[in-house]
Amino acid sequence: MNRIDLSGQVAIVTGGAQGIGFAVSKRIVDSGARVVLLDMDEKLAGEAAASLGGAATAKCGDITDLPALERIHAEVEAETGPVSLLVNSAGIAGSNATLQDYDPVEWRKIVDINLIGTFHINRVVLPGMIARGYGRIVNIASIAGKEGNPNASAYSASKAGVIGLTKSLGKELAGQDIAVNCITPAAARTRIFDQMSQQHIDYMLSKIPRARFLELDEVASMVAWLLSRENSYTTGAVFDLSGGRATY
Repeated sequence: MNRIDLSGQVAIVTGGAQGIGFAVSKRIVDSGARVVLLDMDEKLAGEAAASLGGAATAKCGDITDLPALERIHAEVEAETGPVSLLVNSAGIAGSNATLQDYDPVEWRKIVDINLIGTFHINRVVLPGMIARGYGRIVNIASIAGKEGNPNASAYSASKAGVIGLTKSLGKELAGQDIAVNCITPAAARTRIFDQMSQQHIDYMLSKIPRARFLELDEVASMVAWLLSRENSYTTGAVFDLSGGRATY
């Protein structure tokens, strides 16, 4: 494991209690930073933070609730310190259905969490980063946002929105030492698979030239560098983690 120096910094990781969010949180702690795991599952978040030791704490929150996020951010800055790092990993896949059969209520819920939630948490952390002249943000998109997956229109559209939001924000902040990037992972074996049909899981695997799913530590390695001071030039970019499925 390459040593990434994040010492003296404070990170918020949404969806940090499990899956990609937890793997990234662990790598952040191993790199010397303090991390706040923000998750809707209060019990799981507390257990996850405890497993990472004294450098990690947990907060319960919903990224679709902007006022709650503003309150939580203020608490984190008062209790832990100025937030200079954000990883937005919270998201849902939703069920699999053709567009004409998709439940409109579920479609909107997926967009609210994956895209509107991304807007909310980015918006909340930015004033402090701008005031202090430093920050690193990584939004977790998906290969589905580049290519579109059949029978997953809501998820694909929401993650395409995350890519566009990240590119726009990166350009807005390009004159400052604040980098905003996103990654587009292929599927990894997390609890998000529980929301998908086996047919859809098999479809995703069939599209990956490496013929395997993504490992969580592979995500954490890329994100750790994107959070580092070494990433001093690249912003508004999309980093591929699709095992060769799409390298653009």
